Amino acid sequence: MELLELMKYRRSIRKYQDRQISREDMETIIEAGIYAPNAGGGQRSIIVGVRNASLTEKIGRLNVARFDRSRLSGSYVSADQPSIIDDPAIKSGFYGAPAVCVVFSMRNFLYSIPDAFCCAENMVLMAAELGISSCIIARGEETFAGEIGEALLKEWKLPENYFARCFVTLGYCDGEYPQPKPRKAGRSKIIE
Repeated sequence: MELLELMKYRRSIRKYQDRQISREDMETIIEAGIYAPNAGGGQRSIIVGVRNASLTEKIGRLNVARFDRSRLSGSYVSADQPSIIDDPAIKSGFYGAPAVCVVFSMRNFLYSIPDAFCCAENMVLMAAELGISSCIIARGEETFAGEIGEALLKEWKLPENYFARCFVTLGYCDGEYPQPKPRKAGRSKIIE
């Protein structure tokens, strides 16, 4: 599939089958992330892949625990693939995905957000090419704030000056793969 077609095809999936992705596919997805553009070529992001469904669920529940609805600018995402924004009864920010990649960035680095989300974008595109469904999830720093999250970070031996910026959930879509939504008009301009 050509790159632009792949971009148009890929969807954020929030309903997953109970089926794990292969280690080889996770390694390929992480490799795509580490080749993402990054500020000044500094290669500061660290990616941790988790292929343990029960640990993924535990982290996903931590992700929802500190979700602040007051900071939302909208209140609807999708009927086909509902998010925690649509359904407060959803208890895991990872929606039952059997695997997740956590993208870590340096604290107090001006470009940590764009670096992390460039990694995440590369990973979701690679996942789509491999036939794996994915979704980029925010609230990284909040997820690991607290005793349980801090213990995980210590166990993973991450540098102390790093914190989670975002996640990429990985698995196989449960049900019909969503169709594209029409693009809103007026979102682009070319000035010459």
